[in-house]
Amino acid sequence: MFRFDNPIYLWLSLLIPLSVMIYLYSIRKRKQRIARFGNPILVRQLSPMTSKKRSWIKFVLLELSLLFLILILARPQIGSKLATNKEREGIETIIALDISNSMLAEDVAPSRLEKSKLLVENLMNKFSEDRIGLIVFAGDAFVQLPITSDYVSAKMFLDNINPSLIETQGTDIGKALQLSMNSFTPNSKVGKAIILITDGEDNEGGAEEMAKQAQSKGIKVFILGIGSKEGATIPMPDGGLLKTSTGDVVKTHLNEEMCKQIADAGHGVYLHVNNSSTADAVLGRELDKLQKGKINNIAYSDFDEQFQALALLVVILLIADTVLLERKRRW
Repeated sequence: MFRFDNPIYLWLSLLIPLSVMIYLYSIRKRKQRIARFGNPILVRQLSPMTSKKRSWIKFVLLELSLLFLILILARPQIGSKLATNKEREGIETIIALDISNSMLAEDVAPSRLEKSKLLVENLMNKFSEDRIGLIVFAGDAFVQLPITSDYVSAKMFLDNINPSLIETQGTDIGKALQLSMNSFTPNSKVGKAIILITDGEDNEGGAEEMAKQAQSKGIKVFILGIGSKEGATIPMPDGGLLKTSTGDVVKTHLNEEMCKQIADAGHGVYLHVNNSSTADAVLGRELDKLQKGKINNIAYSDFDEQFQALALLVVILLIADTVLLERKRRW
């Protein structure tokens, strides 16, 4: 298992494209100054020892050094020890989270998506003997984290969830339920639950049939509808609002009826998620009712630091930058 212990420092990598733009700007200004001084071709002839290629190489070396320093600050680690306890009893839960653009709506504070992530994190905090998996979906679905009892890694993956993970927009709940069913272990003596969080917009169909299949396999389905019937606009990362191809502002509404129909089809439970904590409490009580069985909880108990190789590369790159001169050598 690979992870960054301080992933917040990875934001510093934005300094790299910024420095590239500054460097290109400085080259442009330099060319303008040379053009004012005289004919550029004549100026180059007057300074034959100047090497543009060497200047670029030195800049690349410094940029690579900066990148590796940022990675060192983020503390790359690899799990080195597995802790297995076969005597623990718990349930298996797959959380399927809708990450379509409509989940950015702010009719639930701070937004539908962020509220969903907070709900999932609170649920993880209550787990102790259970296993959990994460699936994200929009117009498509994929496994974000296979089922595990490593809650630290689960929270790390949860933090990184955003709509950009899936390009295909829409809300294919049927595909999410099908993938969730296939993500459980074969252990038939353990209670299994699917917690699907969505606003229910633009459903692709087939969800009710998948819910029935889950029920036939003994899997409890919880549909958590998030948002309001009144609806809200969808803020985008650029600061504007999501609009249609004709320029109209999109307003998204919770499709509560559809969510209830899916829950009923699988003899499951529908919960409305709003700004209160009611859904959290009800969900916790319902999960406690599931059969607990013996499971193999496997998690990484120790992580080894991996910065040493990066630090060595930084030293080598800085030495190379120092040795390499911008002017050509006279041999």
